[in-house]
Amino acid sequence: MAASTASRLSPPRLHVSSPPPHLPLRRSRLSPLRAAKLEAVLSIGTHLIPHPRKAETGGEDAFFVSTDAGGVFAIADGVSGWAEKDVNPALFSRELMAHSSTFLKDEEVNHDPQLLLMKAHAATTSIGSATVIIAMLEKTGILKIASVGDCGLKVIRKGQVMFSTCPQEHYFDCPYQISSEAIGQTYMDALVCTVNLMEGDMIVSGSDGFFDNIFDQEIISVISESPGVDEAAKALAELARKHSVDFYFDSPYSMEARSRGLDVPSWKKVLGAKLIGGKMDDITVIVAQVKEVMIQDDEGMDREEGQGNEQGSAIAAPTTEQIEDSIAT
Repeated sequence: MAASTASRLSPPRLHVSSPPPHLPLRRSRLSPLRAAKLEAVLSIGTHLIPHPRKAETGGEDAFFVSTDAGGVFAIADGVSGWAEKDVNPALFSRELMAHSSTFLKDEEVNHDPQLLLMKAHAATTSIGSATVIIAMLEKTGILKIASVGDCGLKVIRKGQVMFSTCPQEHYFDCPYQISSEAIGQTYMDALVCTVNLMEGDMIVSGSDGFFDNIFDQEIISVISESPGVDEAAKALAELARKHSVDFYFDSPYSMEARSRGLDVPSWKKVLGAKLIGGKMDDITVIVAQVKEVMIQDDEGMDREEGQGNEQGSAIAAPTTEQIEDSIAT
């Protein structure tokens, strides 16, 4: 099931009523002029395509996106090996993402993706495991990332990949994973990094089913040809799906397998054969674009109110209608 959302924060409108006639004007304690500043926000598009054999159940990937603060998104890829133990691999990844959304505004989290992962993992009771990535954009334009395993993220600026996360793995095709078992990894094992972003930067994140089946240049090409983040996410997911079922496509996955010493039997090599083909899997793609919005700065507006509000008013907080949270199940 695909879900998509785009965030647009508009500055609040200040309405000042005219005083009734023949009454003296009351001197306002608040200055009529408000400073304005630019804040970074994300416009986010998403698309999920389940493994062909898991289409009826929705696959084992899960994700959520939110317009909280500058913007937040996360992906969890349920480890399919649990199916061999009669455990639904989707339950763990879905619950992990649901708790990530729930704890997003927890004071202890304090807009830290690694702490959010800690809280969400501790609250997850389903049996299973998952690779996961969580990314949060500060209003200052700093993207904070915490990932465990091989869900990935790339930042594209002016037609070039200027940042990529690195997968964590025990060995080929066995990534680090958050687990219900004590032997699994925890938030302490997460790869944590920050990236300074600029207006117009594009963020492309996905499960391994996406990055195993598509090359960077293809990502850049699709991004450049797409009119928006929703269209880009869908086009990228569909291209990766097309490659994943192509037995003759020399995919990033097959190239990596050969580099690790995995290949066809030697007698086939004599005939010129080699290990090629896409990798069928659940494919989740999130595309986000960094935008700047003008926000009226209310800092210090209530200082003359004494004990009324020591911290001052919130800065252009989005209304309920402007907040759209989406959990893919």
